Amino acid sequence: MLYRVLRLVLLVVFRVLYRPTITGRSHIPTTGPVILASNHQSFVDSVVIPLAAPRHISFLAKSDYFTGTGVKGALLRWFFTTVGQVPVQRNDNRASQASLDVALGVLEQGAAFGIYPEGTRSRDGRLYRGHTGVGWLALTASCPVVPVAVQGTERVLPIGGRLRLAKVRIAFGEPIDPAAYGGFRPAQARRAMADDIMSAIAAMSGKEVAGVYHPLPEPQQGGA
Repeated sequence: MLYRVLRLVLLVVFRVLYRPTITGRSHIPTTGPVILASNHQSFVDSVVIPLAAPRHISFLAKSDYFTGTGVKGALLRWFFTTVGQVPVQRNDNRASQASLDVALGVLEQGAAFGIYPEGTRSRDGRLYRGHTGVGWLALTASCPVVPVAVQGTERVLPIGGRLRLAKVRIAFGEPIDPAAYGGFRPAQARRAMADDIMSAIAAMSGKEVAGVYHPLPEPQQGGA
């Protein structure tokens, strides 16, 4: 109930202020497990994609959003918990796999899960190589992946900046079926699927392809 109220409020604000262009919604299955794999430009990506999609989407979210202090930290923790986000640790392969296991549980319940194959927000606007976790998840769950191209959110809320008005575009691409990779070895299938997903996102977004993984931001030192 709380999610529906929050979604309605945000949807009205989103539609009125940002007048988004949304295409390809029909590519998202209305029932059953599905993964939405998107490029990642801004904190607000995890807000606008669920608002643009016709069904509830949960995302992996970096653990920093759940561990902040003060009023801002409490609000972020409440928001991400309310909309069903799953925290993931950076620089910890075991924690990342545990989060993928949680995502797998969501998919096994017939729900939809969103993921950013690049692993972190792009800081220069380019599209970086996708990690193979998205391939592992799709192949293990035997569910389709809908590529998602988001544009403009880096202007709505730039990294380190403040919220502002900007044009937003969200495109949902044709689903990619994991069954198409049945002739590959497991590791090859994961890699090929991740690459095909990123290629589809690049084609829809027109983003420059970096061809390498995005380096994770350096952890902050010191602090109270």
